[in-house]
Amino acid sequence: MIFADKLIDLRKKNGWSQEELAEKLNVSRQAVSKWEGAQSIPDMSRMIQLSELFGVSTDYLLKDNLEQTEPTQESAADSSSHTISMEEANTFMTIKEENSRRVALGVMLCILSPVALILLGGAQSFGLLNWSEEAAGGVGLVVLMLMIIPAVGLFIISNLRISRYEYLEKEPIDTLYGVTGMVNDRKERFQPMHTRYLLIGILICIASTIPLFICMFFGKESFWGVIGIASVLVMAAIGVLLIVRVSIVWGSYQMLLEEEEYSRESKENSKHYGYICGVYWCLITAAYLAWSFIGYHWNISWIIWPIAGVVFGAVMGITKVLKKR
Repeated sequence: MIFADKLIDLRKKNGWSQEELAEKLNVSRQAVSKWEGAQSIPDMSRMIQLSELFGVSTDYLLKDNLEQTEPTQESAADSSSHTISMEEANTFMTIKEENSRRVALGVMLCILSPVALILLGGAQSFGLLNWSEEAAGGVGLVVLMLMIIPAVGLFIISNLRISRYEYLEKEPIDTLYGVTGMVNDRKERFQPMHTRYLLIGILICIASTIPLFICMFFGKESFWGVIGIASVLVMAAIGVLLIVRVSIVWGSYQMLLEEEEYSRESKENSKHYGYICGVYWCLITAAYLAWSFIGYHWNISWIIWPIAGVVFGAVMGITKVLKKR
């Protein structure tokens, strides 16, 4: 086993990401990435730091033919981890890239689905459409379902294609030689696009309220107010499309590198939080559908999702703090 493989093995056994190891050594993450990708090796002072940090000898790190004689408890636990080959990593990233387009489009369709219902209902209410209330509502609901159905189909297809890689989100993994370097290279090349799309998407979502305020200036109790609400949904859909598109691709790199929310520690914690998440979002979905269908409030029921997201983040943050204590 060469030094690069030993470093990857020792880092993962300790449950550290490349960023965490870099911080402990006071070096950049790119330096750790190059060591693990066999593109360079650390100097002797760093070798000594690594040997002290991992509790191994410098001989073990430097000599390719020297293996650890006494396996640790962590290595025994890692024996059940999945090993990712170069081919499997490339296939996974390709599927995630394709799924990013499907899921982003599906989410966009879901957000846009009530727009026709809002516009037709508003036009009928203000006398701009010579239809009955039932006719306007019926056509709006038909359009809504015609957008929801393909969106659900896209979600199902995406889930079926990626289902065999579910262990990447929940279980520890090991990568064969060269995989980490290849993934890091693709991640670095994708980073500018990720940053650009994420920033644009967030700014569009923030700016989506501007048309609403402008339209309300012309009269809240008029069709302009309805147009403002529809404009919010259209702009939010575009912003979310960009955010979801790059976030899914970025997440595929983090899964293979076991970084951030996909680190071994996070995976262990997710086992405890999985049931909480499932119950929480099922209740939120039920509340959204009940408010929308029973109360016929499609024009404002969408506000449940951003509020639920903020509350969920706060709840999970408090839960993690209590767990640490």
